[in-house]
Amino acid sequence: MRLFEFAFEAASLFAFVMTPFVMIWGWIRWARRERQWTVLPMLSLGALALSTASALLAVASVIYGHFIGGFPYYDPRLRSIYFWGALTSLAALTLGLIGVWRPSMLRWHALICAFGTLVYWFVMMEAE
Repeated sequence: MRLFEFAFEAASLFAFVMTPFVMIWGWIRWARRERQWTVLPMLSLGALALSTASALLAVASVIYGHFIGGFPYYDPRLRSIYFWGALTSLAALTLGLIGVWRPSMLRWHALICAFGTLVYWFVMMEAE
């Protein structure tokens, strides 16, 4: 049981601390460097964009939940948010895994962010 708690805490730390840092770093890196317009770097860019959209959904759902006074247990709206957030992160992870095969400036950023947002959604589902 202790190992499960440690793994849950490590996943939470990764999802809540490292993922936003790597995401912001990736977007800054993309903005400052010369663009690569071939297929695999574009897939990495798409993965970073999808994982950013997933993170924005997470932030928006927290703000929305705060304004409505919290979500009830097993709220269909919250389950829908979890579904779309996890699906977006899974699509980002798929694109990131494909884009990692060629060197590009975003390949590891996109993969880490996609994995981090997917971990975030699983942590939140487990906390429900």
